[in-house]
Amino acid sequence: MPDLHQTVLYKTISSFAGFSTEVLSLFFNAAVIQRVKKKEYLLSEGEYCKSVYFIESGYLRTFTFKEGTEINIDFAFEGSFVTNLKSLRNGGASEVYIQAGEDSTIYSFEKSKLISLYDQSPELESLGRNIMEHLLIAQEDHSKMFKIASAAERYRHLRESQPQMIQRVSISQIASYLGVTRETITRIRKMK
Repeated sequence: MPDLHQTVLYKTISSFAGFSTEVLSLFFNAAVIQRVKKKEYLLSEGEYCKSVYFIESGYLRTFTFKEGTEINIDFAFEGSFVTNLKSLRNGGASEVYIQAGEDSTIYSFEKSKLISLYDQSPELESLGRNIMEHLLIAQEDHSKMFKIASAAERYRHLRESQPQMIQRVSISQIASYLGVTRETITRIRKMK
């Protein structure tokens, strides 16, 4: 295991609130470090999601298929937690895929280990609640953006709030994520 204090994971969970070093160490030690190659799957449609992932380096994308077309739902970069909340919570089969968009280092937290941690102390339970709240807020922000913003506004928001996505993800995948064609993205880029 790397030095706890030097990780993106440590810096991220420390920013949630003033958790004790003991709690952070317990949480950190519940993780399994995984190195995943680009295009490697962490979750496939039909599987049961049993983990929450944290991205130390690289990025993960969540996607599905509709009528044979790949639809990107989310891209998550360093410092982000990723899971399929519906499958994780309800124990049902996943309707999405989670895949590495580039070679990545992640921490995997099994649901059963997290529940065991939460039972150990209110502070650990609070940490878990903070993680879930961050996941839910990100989903809500994304949903809101799609309901009220035009394609050009969605792209501008993405460029301003997540420049790493513009730099690291292909135009085709960004177009799928924004619900537009590649040609629309090209036109929007020219408008500036």
